[in-house]
Amino acid sequence: MPVFPSVEWFEDLKGRVNGTERFKHFGTIDCVMGVQVDDQLFQIVFEAFEVTEVSEPSAEDKPDMDFTLTMSAADWREMLENIREHGKADLHHTLNSIDLEKAEEFAKGDDYTRRDLFYRFNQTLQDFFDASAEMETTFA
Repeated sequence: MPVFPSVEWFEDLKGRVNGTERFKHFGTIDCVMGVQVDDQLFQIVFEAFEVTEVSEPSAEDKPDMDFTLTMSAADWREMLENIREHGKADLHHTLNSIDLEKAEEFAKGDDYTRRDLFYRFNQTLQDFFDASAEMETTFA
């Protein structure tokens, strides 16, 4: 049972979406997404119809990401538990709703054009996280 947040958790999710019709029907996606959970940062690379890389870069690496989704561990847990309970995010726990409803910035990026990839590929990214409904997740 993978622990969230961890590289192993994202690798498990990667294995659940790569090669599936569920992920392919939205079209290609090319971006480098960061996921920030409190002080932990993860990098997920999407190329065409798959996730090609998952890593936990150090701050010294200065990772070059298009955007970073940033929430507290408690908020990530709430979102993932909601996905697990409903099979997909309900209307208040989608990436788009979180971005619109949170007072603090959720999708962060220094370059607006690159950050816009979050909005362009939003449904595919949502499908990526919704696939975690099939996972038994424990939380750190």
